[in-house]
Amino acid sequence: MAGLDKMKSQILNEAKAAADAKTAKAKAEAEDILSTAKAEAEKRQSSIAQKSAAEVAGYKERVISSIDLQRRTKILGAKQEMIASVLDKAYETVTKLGDKEYFDMLLKLLGKYTLPQDGEIYFSAADLKRMPTGFEQDAKESAKANGGTLKVSREAKNIENGFVLVYGGIEENCTLRAMFDAKRDELSDKVHRMLFS
Repeated sequence: MAGLDKMKSQILNEAKAAADAKTAKAKAEAEDILSTAKAEAEKRQSSIAQKSAAEVAGYKERVISSIDLQRRTKILGAKQEMIASVLDKAYETVTKLGDKEYFDMLLKLLGKYTLPQDGEIYFSAADLKRMPTGFEQDAKESAKANGGTLKVSREAKNIENGFVLVYGGIEENCTLRAMFDAKRDELSDKVHRMLFS
């Protein structure tokens, strides 16, 4: 029996040694898997943190850019409103000039727009009534200086102010509104420089 106990003891020792070896190997493999998983998790965490930080920075930049664009748009809108207001007040001021200043201004316009040919000039009914003495002769002299002739029509045109020149059936609208509209961009640029430079 002693031999059987010895054999049994030897088999148990070998089984224990094999089990210990397998347990140690499994433990080492588990630690290796855990270590690899931990390293991979840290790597992914770092990557996710970097990506998240980049996304936050990008979002912050877009928000700042959007706010800046809104600010610039509002400033531009305010500037355009101010320029339009100045131009509207300038137009109003010109339309409210006294008779002498108003018709002197119209004479200057005539100097620019009369052509070296025979023409006719039309005014509104209100301007025909308030036309100063001598203006008709001054208008004819202005046309003559440009090599043409000009007849002041007694027929009123349906216009607010300024005048309409007619040459051979072709009309040149020289009303103040038409002048302001034609020069609006140029005038806006000048007002912009005066106000914001």
